[in-house]
Amino acid sequence: MTELPRQTLRVGFVGTGFIAHFHLKSMIGVRNVEVTGVYSRSAENRARLAKEVEMLGLGKCRTHESLDSLLCAEDIDAIWILSPNYTRLDVMRALHAAVTAERSKVFAVACEKPLARTVAEAREMLRLAEDAGLNHGYLENQVFCTPVLRGKEIIWRRAASTTGRPYLARAAEEHSGPHEPWFWQGDKQGGGVLSDMMCHSVEVARHLLTAPGAPRGSLKVKAVNGTVANLKWTRPNYADQLRERFGKDVDYRNRPSEDFARATVTLEDEDGNELMIEATTSWAYVGAGLRIQLELLGPEYALEYNSLGTGLKIFMSRAVSGSEGEDLVEKQNAEQGLMPVLEDEAGVYGYTDENRHMVECFRKRQKPIETFEDGLAVVEILMGLYRSAEIGATLKFPAPELEDYVPIVARTGA
Repeated sequence: MTELPRQTLRVGFVGTGFIAHFHLKSMIGVRNVEVTGVYSRSAENRARLAKEVEMLGLGKCRTHESLDSLLCAEDIDAIWILSPNYTRLDVMRALHAAVTAERSKVFAVACEKPLARTVAEAREMLRLAEDAGLNHGYLENQVFCTPVLRGKEIIWRRAASTTGRPYLARAAEEHSGPHEPWFWQGDKQGGGVLSDMMCHSVEVARHLLTAPGAPRGSLKVKAVNGTVANLKWTRPNYADQLRERFGKDVDYRNRPSEDFARATVTLEDEDGNELMIEATTSWAYVGAGLRIQLELLGPEYALEYNSLGTGLKIFMSRAVSGSEGEDLVEKQNAEQGLMPVLEDEAGVYGYTDENRHMVECFRKRQKPIETFEDGLAVVEILMGLYRSAEIGATLKFPAPELEDYVPIVARTGA
């Protein structure tokens, strides 16, 4: 007998940082969902997020003093793992233990990008989810960006159907650097900008190149070539800035992570055609704010998108002063001049459609289009890029040595 869809999916948040608040804002545009619980290590942060939930009309959110309390709560159907990278496997292990011991009624889990810091961790995340019988979704928001959804639909329907499939995807994402100290620590984050942002770029590019309705594994990775560099934040004055902002644990004079990364990924489609992904990411960009650039090229057509090429712009002269903020665009770098404004960041960046998709799939017990399997595939590409950069050569796939590979900047004592 087919189980009827849940009328409302009751979600519990693990984590209360920057990304958790982005998810909350997006859920205003999602039907059939309530955020009914939250856990993080900080009581103050838990209370703040619970208050925001109620202010946004997303339900009555209870704060939990322990992870196990959240996982075993009677009013939680699905868990959103939004905590730092180095905590995610432990969260998944706790969820697996609670579900398999029948102490938890959770039946679905979604995890922010990247799924894990290494291939071994990512494979264990997938194994735990499947062993516990959990439906699982990988939260890669750029796949659900409104220009990506609309652009891909048009390209494949009107152009690819006439002159042939696309063969080259370019993706770039850059900003001035992360908000929290753990992002800058290679062992905790799993790397630097390649781990933090290239996960977006390679997956949105892979998505654009994949035919609508085709299995995600229909494109095979044949080889990867990666380059990493420290362009800005290892310079003494900037390294000192990081130390002043985040404390002695962020030491870019002695233990830096890369702030620039470049990737070339060679793929093959079902018919043996060669496809390419070119991607760059940077924490060394000084501009209006976060910039995402996408291109998709094929025979006789092209798609282009720049997130800062907005229709709405605001100008403020030197006479207008105010405190530093990000109310116009994420990672905003200036408070004066001519500045682009994203009217609905959560929607444009894909969080609204991403959460709508996950909620509906979990409610109806359907498989999302982005799962932990995709999260694992992304981590395999990232580790291949780190390994390629380390050896200074292209790495051919399959690459069994990646199973236990750890990037140089993530190795303890490196």
